[in-house]
Amino acid sequence: MAIHQIYIIAGEPSGDQLGGRLINSIKEKMVGNIEFFGVGGPEMEALGLQSIFPMSELSVMGLMEVLPRLPNILRRIKHTVNHILKTQPDVVVTIDSPDFSFRIVKELQGKGIPLIHYVAPSVWAWKPSRAKKLADKLDHLLTLLPFEAPFFEDKGLSSSFVGHPVIESGFSQVSGLKFRADHNIPANEPVLCLLPGSRINEVNKILPIIRDTIDGLDILDLHTVLPIVETVKSEVYENIQNWRKKPIIVDKNEKYAAFAASNCGIAASGTVSLELAIAKVPYVTVYKVNWLSGLIAKRYITTPYVNLVNILLKEEVVPELLQERCTSSNIAKYVTKYLNDASLADEQINKFDEAVSNLKNGQYIPSDMAAKIIIDFVDKEGRGNRNYEKN
Repeated sequence: MAIHQIYIIAGEPSGDQLGGRLINSIKEKMVGNIEFFGVGGPEMEALGLQSIFPMSELSVMGLMEVLPRLPNILRRIKHTVNHILKTQPDVVVTIDSPDFSFRIVKELQGKGIPLIHYVAPSVWAWKPSRAKKLADKLDHLLTLLPFEAPFFEDKGLSSSFVGHPVIESGFSQVSGLKFRADHNIPANEPVLCLLPGSRINEVNKILPIIRDTIDGLDILDLHTVLPIVETVKSEVYENIQNWRKKPIIVDKNEKYAAFAASNCGIAASGTVSLELAIAKVPYVTVYKVNWLSGLIAKRYITTPYVNLVNILLKEEVVPELLQERCTSSNIAKYVTKYLNDASLADEQINKFDEAVSNLKNGQYIPSDMAAKIIIDFVDKEGRGNRNYEKN
């Protein structure tokens, strides 16, 4: 029976979750022994990935935030490339984190190892010309959004739209009422969900602003809940030490139940934008990085929106409070409106269904479709003696 070696690299919690689902699907569809190597977090490691170093070392964003860590990141790139060349896996799958992933891919060009990237880089939003360069580096691209595959195909990069993994989330299996009962929150009192991001620099920039927002809200019996990710756990607890009223902290196991119990949200830009849309929670998008990182980003971004719901619908359904607009007074204005005006909240929620419908591609769930493509691709390339079957 064949032994398959699959190398998967993720650089942040959302990629780790995506990688975990991918590993699970591959296990279900491939016959034989499978070894998973690479870089991942708790989700991927729990499913058998042997991570060659802690994924948390890569969970940082923004030019000024990355610079102090650059020497270590460069060492990790070299370490990863050397390990891949020594391991000689059947395929290398990089997940998101383009700054790290594409440096790995560049070093592996011409080495005879199939290279697949999962989650299209948003070059369509800030530098379309870079898409052609990716076509020379990658063998295939798996995209989450429907307009991305045609965009990259047009640039010469073989691509497949597999659907967005957010639709695999377990929202239907949770109860907001149970969450409230478990945390002693009366059914008729408002809950504000706080989502400051999954990177250290995001949390350190955004949580103080959220604290000031809550201090300025005049909403009776308001409860706050903060779903936490392991990579920023210590930073979150450090930030909330001086809060007058501390939020209820919950881990990933209660995240979706917390969404179901919430009346409004404050969320950093990212995948959580779609999770809140599926959970039908009205919210405002916030984001703030170092002023220089923000200035550089503003110069290159070509899309009018950063929130994925807004991008899909081509209108600002979710308010975007970015950089200088990311202030406690601005955030408080929208939170107050959504908590006090049911019609305004419903207006946003009604738009969510249209956005979510664009995230599906046919009968397969995204991780299954991605797994099938990877398995087919490995077999087509004919690296070694592989046996597999499709469900």
